[in-house]
Amino acid sequence: MQIFTIGYTKKSAHKFFGLIKANKIDVLIDVRLYNNTQLAGFSKSRDLEYFLEELCGCGYVWAKQFAPSAALFNDYKSGQVDWTGYKIVYRDFLNAHPGLDFFQLYKSKRICLLCAEDTPEHCHRRLLAEKIAEEQDCGAITHL
Repeated sequence: MQIFTIGYTKKSAHKFFGLIKANKIDVLIDVRLYNNTQLAGFSKSRDLEYFLEELCGCGYVWAKQFAPSAALFNDYKSGQVDWTGYKIVYRDFLNAHPGLDFFQLYKSKRICLLCAEDTPEHCHRRLLAEKIAEEQDCGAITHL
């Protein structure tokens, strides 16, 4: 498995789908809590699935089970929890999560984890990618 991550904020549709296509992503795995956000017009689940298939030949899966809880997400966004606290809670969640076997379905694929954040530094997709890479003994993670 090759793991990529991408955020759509601050990316045009041209740049976003160009990166997916150029990196030959087989499956985009949407790890957002809410997949019908208005932050970018192309990021709504039905439109995203269509564009990925038509423009990139890429599959789409919504894996909400790997999103942070609404409470953790809201506490972080409101400043009640800082990034250090967020990482601890989210990593504890991943360590207790029985569903990481889900990624075995894609062991021979180029997968890309999707979230909204424009960079991976303060996004759960990076933490999830690191956990998957550790458990699946994957190589380096590429952040698009």
